[in-house]
Amino acid sequence: MNFTLSQVPSRSEKPREKGITMVMDKGLSIRETEDMLSSASTFIDIVKLGWATSYVTSNLNEKLAVYKNAGIPVYFGGTLFEAFVVRNQFDDYRKLLDKYDLKYAEVSDGSIEMHQDVKCGYIRTLAQQVTVLSEVGSKDENKIIPPYKWIQLIQSELEAGAWKVIGEARESGNVGLFRASGEVRQGLVEEILTQIPFEKMLWEAPQKSQQVWFVKLLGANVNLGNIAPSELIPLETIRLGLRGDTFTHFLNAKTKKEWKVDSK
Repeated sequence: MNFTLSQVPSRSEKPREKGITMVMDKGLSIRETEDMLSSASTFIDIVKLGWATSYVTSNLNEKLAVYKNAGIPVYFGGTLFEAFVVRNQFDDYRKLLDKYDLKYAEVSDGSIEMHQDVKCGYIRTLAQQVTVLSEVGSKDENKIIPPYKWIQLIQSELEAGAWKVIGEARESGNVGLFRASGEVRQGLVEEILTQIPFEKMLWEAPQKSQQVWFVKLLGANVNLGNIAPSELIPLETIRLGLRGDTFTHFLNAKTKKEWKVDSK
């Protein structure tokens, strides 16, 4: 950091197992990628090339090289995995990971119906090749998965070899973990956390209010994903209690009493 402040929570250091920030790259140019890394690479743990944008992105090899040179892993979005699977091209997908020298992959079923045993089979297979993130939750806002089912799915995918399980929210943050309004399904999240270690979950939280909610619930080192490039530094200030939304959250009791403030 550029200077010293007391009563700021400690952040885990890279490579992190918790406190991860996953960035959503929806088609940044090479110049935009370089600009993002020049100002915020310290705060980026992993980058997702959203859904199937890698299929149409120009200069993909060169762009991946920019991330690789910065020491930041990249993976293709789960929708691309599903696009290969639904076309019976899973072997081609595996070859694609090798072709682009990717060390991570996402297994999801947000756009297609897939039996859990089949999904776990894909996780087990890919886990022998790369580090796997799996995703639970539907992109269909009308499909409500009860909490016990979320827990069952998450546990089975971790047992199959997933490194982290992503809680679905989409880029917009209005499905899966969230209501159409963007409000967190608080009971769902709290129920999941009764059975799943918090460091094993990566919560998609593209909206500021969602990021604030998770930081207040789980602290500075909660895993958050689908973060827009322009929100990287703002998110880090939320994590550290240096933005109005979390300003008093990490202050000690003495300071709160002296200044007559309460955590909200």
